[in-house]
Amino acid sequence: MTDSDTSDQRTVAPPEIGPDDPLVVDDERFVAENVCLVTGAASGIGRAVALVAAANGLTVVGGDMDEEGLAATGDRIAELGFEGAFHGVEADLTDDDDIERLVETAGDHGRVTFLANVAGLQRVAPVESFPMDAYDRLQAVMVRAPTLLAKLCVPRFREHQHRCGVGNMASVHGHYVTADKVAYNVAKFGVRGLTNSLAAESDGDFRAFSVSTGYVKTPLVTEQIPDTADQRGISVDEVIEDVMLGQARTTEMMEPVEVANQFCYGFSEYAAHLNGADLLHDDGMVNTYE
Repeated sequence: MTDSDTSDQRTVAPPEIGPDDPLVVDDERFVAENVCLVTGAASGIGRAVALVAAANGLTVVGGDMDEEGLAATGDRIAELGFEGAFHGVEADLTDDDDIERLVETAGDHGRVTFLANVAGLQRVAPVESFPMDAYDRLQAVMVRAPTLLAKLCVPRFREHQHRCGVGNMASVHGHYVTADKVAYNVAKFGVRGLTNSLAAESDGDFRAFSVSTGYVKTPLVTEQIPDTADQRGISVDEVIEDVMLGQARTTEMMEPVEVANQFCYGFSEYAAHLNGADLLHDDGMVNTYE
């Protein structure tokens, strides 16, 4: 990797969330007795969702395999003086026992009211050489685990009838696809299907929505840039300017807290009629063309 490549990756390094960045909403359900369960809470968008939920006074239970990252999320919430408590749970989303333990732990800390399925993986390779073990793991983490988490949370939602919600992290890749990301593309279309399915069965006890974005300044994005450059035979600069932002009507990627704020809005009473829909924040990538 050249010095230029390193510099390019720093330009998309995730920014640190400050005290005034979270959207704070006046909602009677945003209280310490209610729990927001967040996957992928050790970094990126998952960490941002955890911080925004804590800023709104919710108790947050964050799951991730990265124990140190979870601790850092909790430390950042404390540093910022956010009202909500954070409890990190080391969990592997490919393990059903871990998923069940994650939900049970959330229930130990209050009423499980919100579920944010954020955890994600990426693998860049053409379909003819795509490793199926990587495909299976990505589907397990990004489709099967959110489905099982919803299955386990929905009875809790119905039990306390507290206008609960499921927010799923989708993507522009759940609307259209790019090459060499077959597992990710399939998973994001699956996430949108899960969201629709949950809404169809919600019966007014809870809502489900998804959030779709273009490229966000997260570690997942940073780490895929060199692979994409290698696959396409182009420079890192060209990946950022042409592949990631080429169809967008902007020169800046979203920040994780901007995505997290959409989850906050989606869970809030201001989105009381948002059910089964996708919040598409893509700077025009999907629905415009030159």
